[in-house]
Amino acid sequence: MSNSSGNNLEIIDGLSGAELFSRQNVGLTYRDFLVLPGYIDFNPSDVDLETKLTRKISIKRPLISSPMDTVTEHQMAIAQALMGCIGIIHYNNTLDEQVAEVKKVKRYENGFITEPIVLGPNHTISDLDRIKEIQGFSGIPITEDGTPNSKLIGIVTNRDVDFEKDRTLPLGKLMTTELITANEGISLLEANDILKKSKKGKLPIINKQGRLVSLVSRSDIKKNRDYPYASKDADKRLLVGAAVSTLPESRERVAELVKVGVDVIIIDSAQGDSIYQIDMIKYIKQTHKDLQIIGGNIVNRAQAKSLIDAGVDGLRIGMGPGSICITQDTMAVGRAQATAVYNTAAYASQFGIPVIADGGISSIGDMANALAIGASTCMMGFMFAGTKEAPGDYFYENGIRLKKYRGMASMEAMKTGGAKRYFSEDQKIKVAQGVSGTVVDKGSVLNFIPYLIQGLKQSFQDMGVRSVQDLHSKLASSNLRFERRSEQAQAQGSVHGLYSYTAPTMRVE
Repeated sequence: MSNSSGNNLEIIDGLSGAELFSRQNVGLTYRDFLVLPGYIDFNPSDVDLETKLTRKISIKRPLISSPMDTVTEHQMAIAQALMGCIGIIHYNNTLDEQVAEVKKVKRYENGFITEPIVLGPNHTISDLDRIKEIQGFSGIPITEDGTPNSKLIGIVTNRDVDFEKDRTLPLGKLMTTELITANEGISLLEANDILKKSKKGKLPIINKQGRLVSLVSRSDIKKNRDYPYASKDADKRLLVGAAVSTLPESRERVAELVKVGVDVIIIDSAQGDSIYQIDMIKYIKQTHKDLQIIGGNIVNRAQAKSLIDAGVDGLRIGMGPGSICITQDTMAVGRAQATAVYNTAAYASQFGIPVIADGGISSIGDMANALAIGASTCMMGFMFAGTKEAPGDYFYENGIRLKKYRGMASMEAMKTGGAKRYFSEDQKIKVAQGVSGTVVDKGSVLNFIPYLIQGLKQSFQDMGVRSVQDLHSKLASSNLRFERRSEQAQAQGSVHGLYSYTAPTMRVE
């Protein structure tokens, strides 16, 4: 919106959010519309992306990693929290396993590698080569039996093996045994000082029995020196969430997660407007009054009302838009994601309830559009799958470095517990609502998230807004303007007319 210098009449282009979503008889996705540009009088660095995750929890960056078993375990959750976001630990595991994952995040000390990769003296140089190829590093501690938490007996680095032609030689014959170590309980500052003086790349941390408990890396100290936006609780521990189902067994799961300090619980259900979820929300609120709860998944106002009335502190929006989800095709139930986000956010905002846009996000533009129509955060699986911190090992297919990525309702995931998200009872016959696939290596989340954040800040600048709060205020006052895009407009807005081109990679070094 701007003023004419000639007659001072308001010149208004485009549609308000209400007009965009009320004038259509068809559901819209993020690609079906654009935000019209606003007036710029600030730099991208001036944009503040702090936002609400729940009524009581705020995070500095509006990104969440999805509770999927190929996306979020402790390594992903730690990286997300360090970058000012948050990760949600999946529940396709046992109660003890999920509790252990949350505990690792809450006990994380920045700079300490608490689960270092180790080898034994009988492993060979070729075993080291494989680790270097997959993980990208080769300074490996050697323990007595080749497992973590056993006695440290040496370390092998590139210098020890680079010029050995026989790659079948055992590491026990090549390892360095004169080690510089530090005792358990040392501070990161003290460990850093030892690394500086010793000029070593790795510092093993051992307990009184000489067993390896963690590792400090010179390169990680450089990388982890400063995370000013880190998501932390009142005790300066990293924030982490966990998903649970609506099944009765989740009551015990929630109790154990609370004991280890989980900050928020997401009730993970494909269709969240159910008596099972409402009962679970009420139970948690009665037994764990201070615990923040996010309900979902939902796609319309009536569903939002049900869960808000039950007592949720946040809502998760999306039914079928994910890249590995086939719910809409299989069940003929769901809603176009942009339409779902706008309508639920418009309703929930009246009660101070933030909403999470979950699914359908594969670019910075999708994230920007989701926030522009009312979402407070964006939950992503595909965008974070394939990163170094995602669970699973890399492998090569046709020369491309890949990781597995699967929907929690794929047959593969349901065999190991993923069906809890889709069924309120044990069903012998299960119908897949997701698929399994692969995604290309995207590098480390610690490098990838800054790329996404910078893109979001530049998008906010183009919109003429300085913060998420400013964006939502302009949406509510109809000062944020939108325009529908035809299929031809969408085609023209993407790459076209070239004989060939190189697409930008999502992998960030």
